[in-house]
Amino acid sequence: MTYLQGADFASLASSLDQARLLVVGDAMLDRFVAGTVERISPEAPIPILRVERRAEMPGGAGNVVANLLALGARVAFVAVVGDDEAGRVLAGFPDERLERALVVEPGRPTTVKTRFVAGTQQLLRIDEETTTAISPASEDAVLRAVENNLKQAGAVILSDYGKGVLTPRVCQGIIKLARAAKVPVLVDPKGADYTRYDGATAVTPNRRELEQATGRVARHDDEVEAAARSLIAKHHFDALIATRSEQGLSVVRATDAQHIPARAREIFDVSGAGDTVMATLAAAVATGASLTDAAALANAAGGVAVAKPGTATVSRDELVHALELHDETKFLARDGAAGRVETWRRRGLKVAFTNGCFDILHPGHVHLLRQARATADKLIVGLNSDASVKRLKGPARPVNDERARAQVLASLADVDAVVVFEEDTPLQLLDALHPDVLVKGADYTIEQVVGADLVQSYGGKVVLAELVPDQSTTKTIARMAKK
Repeated sequence: MTYLQGADFASLASSLDQARLLVVGDAMLDRFVAGTVERISPEAPIPILRVERRAEMPGGAGNVVANLLALGARVAFVAVVGDDEAGRVLAGFPDERLERALVVEPGRPTTVKTRFVAGTQQLLRIDEETTTAISPASEDAVLRAVENNLKQAGAVILSDYGKGVLTPRVCQGIIKLARAAKVPVLVDPKGADYTRYDGATAVTPNRRELEQATGRVARHDDEVEAAARSLIAKHHFDALIATRSEQGLSVVRATDAQHIPARAREIFDVSGAGDTVMATLAAAVATGASLTDAAALANAAGGVAVAKPGTATVSRDELVHALELHDETKFLARDGAAGRVETWRRRGLKVAFTNGCFDILHPGHVHLLRQARATADKLIVGLNSDASVKRLKGPARPVNDERARAQVLASLADVDAVVVFEEDTPLQLLDALHPDVLVKGADYTIEQVVGADLVQSYGGKVVLAELVPDQSTTKTIARMAKK
């Protein structure tokens, strides 16, 4: 599992309303005709759908835009539509955070996908579309629109559904403009030839698309890395982000890779989840997040999306809520923890702090943490780094590295955040957090507790927790050695 120390994902998700994105791609209109089926037609062995409701919404690259808007981002959308009813419908969806630059190409139909649904069962889909490349005049218009909107964008999304908008000339023109402006370009690719995407910041194929583009098997981590690096070298990408369904996401660069596991949850419908992942990834990058942290956030958003029926968007509040319930958000750097404490305080919550090595978790630890959590609404645990444990306990310690120790602590319901610190004592961390309550074991006196005077100086409280007799990591190791 990738240890994403230092990223406060709930805070990152909360900041997505500051993102400004430019989306270029294939606009579609999704139509839904829904009702019930109670009998089979006497004319042919087909169900008769009694229509009860109809709905229309943007699809294709428009669904990426819809996801960005749900996250609170501001969006400029550049696409090509026909001079027809569907094109006019796409131009009419209101949103004050959306600026459209829809190029109308006479004689070209707007892509429409009509789905007939009974209950949750899709009976039939009808596609009205063309996949021929847009005209040179439309290419010119698209590039002009991109140039006009690029300076306000924190990132560009190329959403390629293979309907003819993202021609090689359009893709290369956008990538060159964005590179010159130092704006990252993220591509949701289509097809096996990635030449048109040469020089993009990152591409986001799924596992099947990665195998198709490279002719390699990409099921295991090392296979994904090898396939990804072949594309990175060939097309000069900064990175490749592979979406791997139940295996999560992989962020691969020329010299390193991070594999982010999927979030376990019930899968209801995968429709549109890729658009949710791309929107969240790009929005996070647009706010200045690293690709790895942005991918981890996108992975969380995808987990929310697949638990919802239909081509669903994920709102910023839904994402923040999902993150607050997941242990990964408990791993914080010092600055992230300070921000989290400030957020809790604005909500009127009291914060407790305790610290230690927590090398081999035993009943004494659990009892301490339970008492500490009982003193406040939230509990932050300061965890000694591997280097500081070695200095304090000797070269044979820790038994478990800081990643493993942090994961075990984060899995406990009583623990709300875990912060690894490099110093021998938590004094600097306490100075950054200013907890309301400092908790240590009763084998200390208050005068011996590091940071007690600091906490008391601003009105905080120091609590000495009751100990469980004969429980310590040192004694646990001694018993193991004896046996």
